[in-house]
Amino acid sequence: MDTAREMTRESLPIKCLEAVILGIYLTNGLIGTERFPISFKTQFSGNYFHHVVLGVCFNGRYGTLGMSRREALMDKPLVFRTLSDLIFEFEECYNNYFHSLKKVKIGQYVTHDSHSFQQIEWKHLVLTTSRTTREEQRKELEKHSREMRMKVNRGVWNKGNCLRFRPACESNSGTLACEILKTSSAHSPVKERQRGKSLSPRRGQLSPQRRLNRRDKSPAITERKPRELSMLNDVGYQIRI
Repeated sequence: MDTAREMTRESLPIKCLEAVILGIYLTNGLIGTERFPISFKTQFSGNYFHHVVLGVCFNGRYGTLGMSRREALMDKPLVFRTLSDLIFEFEECYNNYFHSLKKVKIGQYVTHDSHSFQQIEWKHLVLTTSRTTREEQRKELEKHSREMRMKVNRGVWNKGNCLRFRPACESNSGTLACEILKTSSAHSPVKERQRGKSLSPRRGQLSPQRRLNRRDKSPAITERKPRELSMLNDVGYQIRI
C-alpha cells in the first residue's frame, strides 16, 4: 500500500504490474468486490511476453482492471458470467494481435485489510494452454472460482487470518447468526493489585550493619571550569565545542 500511495503522490508513468497494485489500492474497502491477479504468458515471433491484470468479481460478474498498450488487453467491464469466459476473451484478443497464449496464472483473492502483511498469491492456479483442452481449462477455472466463493461465504478471507465464522444459533427468521472466533490464545488471569502493595516479590530489608557499610556509588559533583567556545588544534582547523 505504501507503493500505491507513492504512485498517487508522484504521478509517474507506470506499467501493468504497478497498475495492478494501484487497482488494489483504489478498490480497497469496496464491500462485495473481490480482487485477484491474472497473469498471461504469450509468444510472438519466437519471443515470449508477460502481462498481468487485476481480476474483479462483483455481484456474480467478472471483469478486469489494468494497463496495456492495447486497449483490448487492459480494462474489461463486469459483464462476464464466469471466470472462464473472461479468460477466453483475453485469449481471443491475443489471437487478434497474432500472439499465442501459453500460460495463464490466477491468484487468490486479495485481502481488504490495508494493514495486513500477507503477500499477494500470484499463481494459485496455473494453466498451460498447449497441454490442456478448452473444456479442461473451463473445468479448472470453474473449480477455482467455486473454491474462492466458498472461502468468502465461510468468512475465511485469506490463509493466516485470525478471523473466522461459525453458525452460533438459529433465529426466528431461520437464518443462522455468525459468531466471531479469535484464534489467539487465552490470556492469563490478571492479578488484582491491592492498594499500597506491589505485585513484585518483596525484598528482604537490609540489616543496620549492611546499611552502614553500604557505599555511596554516586560520583562526586565537581565544579567544572567554563571552557572556551572555540579553540585551534595542531593542524589549525577551528573546532567549535
